[in-house]
Amino acid sequence: MTFVVKGQKDRHRVVFKRRAMASLGARGASSSASNLVDSALHGNTRLQPSSAEASAQAGDEVVDSIFRPPIFPTMSARTARASMVPDLFTSLPPIRDLLNTQSSQIQEETIQECLPFLSGLEPGATYNDHGVPHLERNRHIQFLHKSLKKLPAPYVAADASRPWMFYWALAGLSTLGEDISQYREPLISTVRPIQNATGGFGGGNGQMSHLAPTYGIVLALAIVGGEEALDLIDRRAMWKWLAALKQPDGGFQVCVGGEEDIRGAYCAAVIITLLDLPVELPRDSPAWSGEGATLLTGLAEWVRRCQTFEGGFSGLPDAEAHGAYAFCALACLCILGDPHVMIPKYIDVPRLISWLSARQYAPEAGFSGRTNKLVDGCYSHWVGGCWPILEACLDGPSRILAVGASPRAATHSVGSLYSREGLIRYILCCCQDRTKRGGLRDKPSHSSDSYHTCYVLAGLSSAQHKWHFNTAETKTEMGGNLASPYQWTCEPFDGEVQIYNEEDRVGTLHPVFVIPEGAAEQTRAYFASKGGF
Repeated sequence: MTFVVKGQKDRHRVVFKRRAMASLGARGASSSASNLVDSALHGNTRLQPSSAEASAQAGDEVVDSIFRPPIFPTMSARTARASMVPDLFTSLPPIRDLLNTQSSQIQEETIQECLPFLSGLEPGATYNDHGVPHLERNRHIQFLHKSLKKLPAPYVAADASRPWMFYWALAGLSTLGEDISQYREPLISTVRPIQNATGGFGGGNGQMSHLAPTYGIVLALAIVGGEEALDLIDRRAMWKWLAALKQPDGGFQVCVGGEEDIRGAYCAAVIITLLDLPVELPRDSPAWSGEGATLLTGLAEWVRRCQTFEGGFSGLPDAEAHGAYAFCALACLCILGDPHVMIPKYIDVPRLISWLSARQYAPEAGFSGRTNKLVDGCYSHWVGGCWPILEACLDGPSRILAVGASPRAATHSVGSLYSREGLIRYILCCCQDRTKRGGLRDKPSHSSDSYHTCYVLAGLSSAQHKWHFNTAETKTEMGGNLASPYQWTCEPFDGEVQIYNEEDRVGTLHPVFVIPEGAAEQTRAYFASKGGF
């Protein structure tokens, strides 16, 4: 599969063909397949198949049974509760490695775990005509509200992650359309004492400043908005602290004396642009030189060094590629400049597309984070969030020609580079906890948590919408340093059959900052209006 960054050469696109499921009246072979699945799932005792059923089974596709008893690719309409479900999501993989290892066994178990949910066999779930259940919006909202209340005692071990929990819950609630203004005052009072006089935020009271919790708190404050929340941030101290983290090779440490990795590059870039900080370095910065080095000097070059031979990105040069690091790399470059300029300049785009494409599995249809690893709901964002950035890179800049006009009127789009349908199926079928607990999860055998709830919803939002990098003059009025990330526009994605009900559409999250659309622009505009410290 070849993707060209520039030019008009042909691009290959995979189209999934659907076939109608067996009707309710035709029970034959499909009912026997359903009986086998029901027995495997619930231990139900079934009668031996009739001669007609045995004949039908003999005509079905033979599936290698080295690992598990076969599950037939076509499920009945009675059990699937759907009239049309692509075989891709209800069949075992057509090509399977016969070398039996621990990794292959766990992968096989994951497939068997997900197939019943993808095939419409989850007890109590209601499916639409495409075999997709509804988004349990109210349960997920309740779950996220609860995560912002008093937590059980074992959460003491996660004290340093509290800033992340604020961000995960607030971003998730916003994506679900919930009003989060009630949390503005509690957030302010909670994070005020964990800001250090030397700049930045720690994970909790008395903890040293670190880029990860600082990133989480800055985004959480941007989500709740308001002058009191934004003015809480000591921008001068933040600038001095970031200068202390800046390294001569172009990257950033995550804390003073800590590791230097691509998380630091992305988090620092987010903070610099959202707070409209000056990029000049003070003389006491480790990266200061008499040649005019800045906070941004060498940053794009350092990010480039993290691309691996596979095509993905590692946390630091010469390490293993990981989905979250790929997102950090792409988003960081989109802060430093326009995606259609920066990404081809610093990244081997075809290799990255190849690696990212290999992260989406079938039949599960979700994403894995690394080579030879399992699907995980959180990569709906970390990997899924890479695609809108790459699609915008390949599309090139668009421009709204008239008020209300679609950005597509001014550009040719490469379309969708991944299976949005597949990801939506994995999220809505496999990642929802439909019990009273609510929330979203890694996969059906795991419990829901606020981390997965946030990033699974982010992936769902990305799959439901199409982002464009827009060069309209009205989007560049704020100017100043690092203005590119504020030139994105969004519309509902309509490039294929919509398999989910419109009521299950979620809100939009900025493709670079991963906060509600408009929040980043408002935050940047507020700090830009202050004119310095």
